[in-house]
Amino acid sequence: MPLLDNRLQTVFGLCRSGLISADVGTDHARLAAALALEKSAKVYASDIKDGPLEAARRTVEECGVKNVEIIKSDGLENIPYADDVIICGMGGELIEQIIGGCRFLSADTRFILQPMTKADHLRRWLCENGFEIIEEQMASDGGFLYTVMLVKYTGERRNPDEIFALTGKNTDSRYLKMTAEKLLKTVSGMERSAIYRDEAERLRRIAEEILRRADKCK
Repeated sequence: MPLLDNRLQTVFGLCRSGLISADVGTDHARLAAALALEKSAKVYASDIKDGPLEAARRTVEECGVKNVEIIKSDGLENIPYADDVIICGMGGELIEQIIGGCRFLSADTRFILQPMTKADHLRRWLCENGFEIIEEQMASDGGFLYTVMLVKYTGERRNPDEIFALTGKNTDSRYLKMTAEKLLKTVSGMERSAIYRDEAERLRRIAEEILRRADKCK
């Protein structure tokens, strides 16, 4: 099996076996090849750029896998169907756009998502558009912390509270502390202006609650 870093290994662990998977934005296709060898009946490995697609073809050939189909696609546009849709290494807003264009959405479809930025924005969008976050796992790689979400569509729309948008279902104290520290940094900048003082105080209370939860997760 191709060597996966901790981030992709976490993604791999949330994928199901024996089904059709789509690795959207596959890049080097190491994850797609690993899925094909160990889990999936078929894998669509897609990217919008020719360079990553060539790298993907080399990886597939080197690994000797036959059940990976390389597809040039803008998001899910040219993916005919998948049970598991994997979208990693993109910004939260781009992930939203890709999911929003899914043509084969059903209650059985699973999305494994690893946003590089705006995870809070993505969680809020998912909740407001009928998706449920089943679980989240924290992945540490290269000195950075990432969240990996397992998501399904239920059709039930809801408005998440602010703490859920910021932390989701993460229970790792390191991730919670990182989130609180980022928020406190924002608060520190806002407190310099009297205009934002009330909002800064509200956000500080939220950060302190996240820190309390982090302490309980030790």
